[in-house]
Amino acid sequence: MRHVIILGSTGSIGTQAIEVINKNPDKFKIVGLAAGSNAKDLEAQRDHFRLSSSQAVLGAEAATKLVSETGADVVLNGITGSIGLAPTLAALRTGKTLALANKESLIVGGQLVKDLAKPGQIVPVDSEHSAIAQCLRAGSFAEVKKLILTASGGPFRGFTKQQLSEVTPEQALAHPTWVMGQVVTTNSASMVNKGLEIIEAHLLFDIPFERIEVTVHPQSVIHSMVEFVDGSVIAQASPPDMRLPIALGLSWPERIAEVSSPVDWSKSHSWQFDPLDENVFSAVRLARQVGKLGKSYPAVYNASNEQAVAAFHAGLISFDQITELIKRAVDAHEPESQLSLESVLAAEKWARDRTDAQIAKAC
Repeated sequence: MRHVIILGSTGSIGTQAIEVINKNPDKFKIVGLAAGSNAKDLEAQRDHFRLSSSQAVLGAEAATKLVSETGADVVLNGITGSIGLAPTLAALRTGKTLALANKESLIVGGQLVKDLAKPGQIVPVDSEHSAIAQCLRAGSFAEVKKLILTASGGPFRGFTKQQLSEVTPEQALAHPTWVMGQVVTTNSASMVNKGLEIIEAHLLFDIPFERIEVTVHPQSVIHSMVEFVDGSVIAQASPPDMRLPIALGLSWPERIAEVSSPVDWSKSHSWQFDPLDENVFSAVRLARQVGKLGKSYPAVYNASNEQAVAAFHAGLISFDQITELIKRAVDAHEPESQLSLESVLAAEKWARDRTDAQIAKAC
């Protein structure tokens, strides 16, 4: 029996995690829940699991306290955005296993997170990184040649730069494969999400950026691949369903039976793979540069993007200006020599303020 804390319990990751746990009451017990602002749904969850008010809390600060003070085996961090950094650090300090769906906390925290994490303490929940973790079981670290992240291509696969400048918020949210929140869905459309995932893969698996590739796979059945030095490529395949990587995050390294439906091999399948056009989706190329620079540059990349995405959905900027605003912030950033939680937060505030000012000028 594993005792579990779920952060972001009312969001997409959190509710699917609860579904997995409800179907496996002999394996998991929820001992803590945290939500961002959805008090009504959190209250319903608290009542369902018969938790006390101190075990079901609102806000990142309360989530950090919950993680620090509540005994548990696993913390599933499903918070969206870099606000999840403090709870991530708290989970690592306590020694709990961290099932990480909040990629931003690893990306902006960088070496801070890595220095705290014990070997095997972080289990990735992003479908791509969960797939890589599964594929890596096929060989030793020394045998790995490259990691290959798959991307669905989002709703704008094959678009030109001109076409991207004309898309609407409604179109950006019409993801062909996954159902996600506004920020993550927009990031998938702009490929900012894939840029963040490249940085995440580098930090999780200690593979140089030059050995991390992206291929566009619209069907989203191959979730990622690992190429080994002998030319063999191991892929993880399953129909799009986040319950599988969530369940693995909770139970790693064990698997849970019948979490999701497998590929139906009695039917014909056609799977497509295309190179990513990084000239059109330049957020990916920019992310590689940011990842190599390290320090607080990833925090600037992420924070500037969040402000730009909000402005796009408010009708203040065009879709193609999202990446342009991120690049301006990155180019102007002057990081502190030492990375700390305070320097990360300061860099984020600077990036948000600068991006907001740039947006105001564009208006």
